[in-house]
Amino acid sequence: MSNVVHISPKGSHFMRIWVIAAHTFTQLVRMKVFYFLAVFAVIAIASNFFDLPQHEGPEAVGANVLRSIKSWSLGAMTLFSVVLSVVATALLLPKDAEDRTLYTILAKPVPRFDYLAGKLLGVLLLVFVSLALMDALMTGVLHVRTNMVVAQQVEMATAMGWPADAVASLRAETLASGPNASLQGAVFAVFLRASIMASLALLISTFSSSTLFTTVVSFLIYFIGHFQADARNIYLQAGEAGEGLFARVASLALSLVMPDFQLFNVIDAVIEGQALPLVSLAKLTLVGMYYAVFFTFASWFIFADKEF
Repeated sequence: MSNVVHISPKGSHFMRIWVIAAHTFTQLVRMKVFYFLAVFAVIAIASNFFDLPQHEGPEAVGANVLRSIKSWSLGAMTLFSVVLSVVATALLLPKDAEDRTLYTILAKPVPRFDYLAGKLLGVLLLVFVSLALMDALMTGVLHVRTNMVVAQQVEMATAMGWPADAVASLRAETLASGPNASLQGAVFAVFLRASIMASLALLISTFSSSTLFTTVVSFLIYFIGHFQADARNIYLQAGEAGEGLFARVASLALSLVMPDFQLFNVIDAVIEGQALPLVSLAKLTLVGMYYAVFFTFASWFIFADKEF
C-alpha cells in the first residue's frame, strides 16, 4: 500500500491539516497494536454482560451490578485511549522518517505546523471513533442490564411486600444509575485526557528519535500528573512560612506545563452514580484544549528548527 500523501501546497491550512489527518487515520488503522487493544477493550466491556452476581435484597441488586459495568467499561476505555494515543503518536514521526514520507511532505512545501497538527488530529480522530464505538457498546450493555435489574428488583420487592411508592422510588433510583448524560460526559472526559497525552507524546517525539523513550517518558509524566496536585499543595504549605510568593509562582509555572490528571477524578464520581455538572465538564474541556494547544505549539517550536 502506498504511503504517498497527496497534498496541494496552495491549499488552505485547514485543508492540508485534514489531508494529513485522514492519511494518519488510515495509517493507524493498519497498526496491529490498534486491533490488539481494541479487542481487549471490547472483551473487557462485553464480559460485564455475562457477569450475573447474586444478591440478597432488592436494594443490593442494581447498585453493584451497574457500578461494576460502568467501572470496568470506563476503565477499559481509559486504558485503551491513553495507551493508543501515546503509542500511536510515538510511532508516527519515526515511521514517517523511515518511510521517507516526512521528507516528501515537507518538500511540497507543507508548513511544519500543518504537518504536526494533522498528525495529532489523525490520532485524536482514531481515538474518538474508537471511544464512540466502545461507548455505544457500553450504553447498549448497560441499558439491557438496567432493565434486567429493574425487573428483578420489582419482583423481589413485590414478593417481600414493599409498598408501591417504595418500589417506584427504588425503580427510579436504579434507572438513574443506567445510561445518562453524565455517563456520556465521563466518556468525553476520557477522550480529553487521551488528547492531552497524545499532544504530550507529540512534543516528546519531536526531540526524541526513540519510540521507546517517547512512550516511557509519556507514561512517566502521566503517572506524575496523578500526584501533581498533592505535591503542589505540600510545596505551597511548606512555603507559607517563608518564600510564599516564590512557592506560588513555581506552583503556577508547574501547573502550566504539567497536566493535573486528578481533575479527571470526576469520572469516579459518575461511576458511583453522581451527576457530572456542566461546569465541571466545561472546565475539563478548557483544560484539555489548553494543554493540547500548548503542547502542539511547543512541538512546532522544536520541530521548526530540525533539519531533514
